[in-house]
Amino acid sequence: MEQSPYRWVMVAVGGVMGCIAMGSLFALPVLLLPMSEATGWSRTGISAAMTFAFLAMALTSMLWGAISDRFGTRVAVMAGAVLFSAALWGASAAPSLPVFQIAFGIFAGTGVGAFFAPMMATIMGWFQTQRGLAVSLVSAGMGLAPVTMSPLAAWLAESHDWRGVLAIMAAIVAGVTLPLSLLIRRPPPQPEMDPAPEAGGGAGLVPMPALASAGMSVRQALRSPQFIVLVLTNFLCCATHAGPIFHTVSYAQLCGIAAVAAVSIYSIEGLAGMGGRIGFGVLADRLGAKRVLVAGLLAQAFGALAYFFVRELWAFYTVAAIFGFIYAGIMPLYSVLVRENFPMRMMGTIMGGTGLGGGLGMAIGPVVGGWIFDRTGTYGGLYITSFVLGLGAFLVAMTFRPFGSTAPAPQPA
Repeated sequence: MEQSPYRWVMVAVGGVMGCIAMGSLFALPVLLLPMSEATGWSRTGISAAMTFAFLAMALTSMLWGAISDRFGTRVAVMAGAVLFSAALWGASAAPSLPVFQIAFGIFAGTGVGAFFAPMMATIMGWFQTQRGLAVSLVSAGMGLAPVTMSPLAAWLAESHDWRGVLAIMAAIVAGVTLPLSLLIRRPPPQPEMDPAPEAGGGAGLVPMPALASAGMSVRQALRSPQFIVLVLTNFLCCATHAGPIFHTVSYAQLCGIAAVAAVSIYSIEGLAGMGGRIGFGVLADRLGAKRVLVAGLLAQAFGALAYFFVRELWAFYTVAAIFGFIYAGIMPLYSVLVRENFPMRMMGTIMGGTGLGGGLGMAIGPVVGGWIFDRTGTYGGLYITSFVLGLGAFLVAMTFRPFGSTAPAPQPA
């Protein structure tokens, strides 16, 4: 079946909107110091708004997915864009810290959630082949946020106070995402057929596993072992890398590395992650999404543990490049597995559910790391804990079986 070239327009739309959404949300770390100095609010209180935003994204991801399944992705994304821009505007005028936490943490976080599960679900519906590459390109667009929107926020902060920066971000969100949402289209009807993944896109079509689940209800799908395994795997996966991502700069400074150099470790992770998203997507198209995901989860566990042994800047850079390549690369593969195993009519809901698991994992990782440091005075326990969580994600992923499959799970490459 010939695929429409418009599918690549959808990929571009998803990548740009994801970049704008995540970049605007992550303007908060850039504004943390000027906000604290201007208002007297504690850094902990301001930072808590970001935690609330992650939790709101996680807890509402299934809601946005269900809205997109019922009313269409364009409706969900436009509603999210309006809510997000209004929340940023409200946060810019917040008279107190609690009001700011509600506006930015709850409402902005909820609005951002509309850009992910619905868009990923729709884009997957446009592709019969090259799904891994497509979802990786969308994810790569989101990954551009730290090198585009964050510098923009820093540049704006030189000539505007924090309230002005957030107000401008609100205008950018509305001015970019609302027009782009008009380009969103429902995917064309496609048979639930797909090239055999082990054939590397070779000749012949075979029934995809979703055929075995085609007759089930959403309730049955949400109770299925396949869904539960994906949610639990994503939770453990994100909990594995969230702690190291959040605390590694502090750890590097404890090792005697200057603050500016320590912050650059994040840049290395981010740049490596861009390559990882594309590389893992291409491998998934050739070798199968589950095989690549399982191997990546095992590699991620050892990557997190590697931080335990580093003390010098060059070693931090080396581990950051490897770790960033891996964790960024494996994240889009959950969407591919969902598309391959569940009917298109419930795609938004199922992807929202897996996003819920990942969001909760991202939310607890930093807290666990802080708790370990407060009680031990070191971050060593964090990296060991992340290693154990990573092994757990690997083992849980190994139990995944496509609907209708009785064959043993493929071993990691």
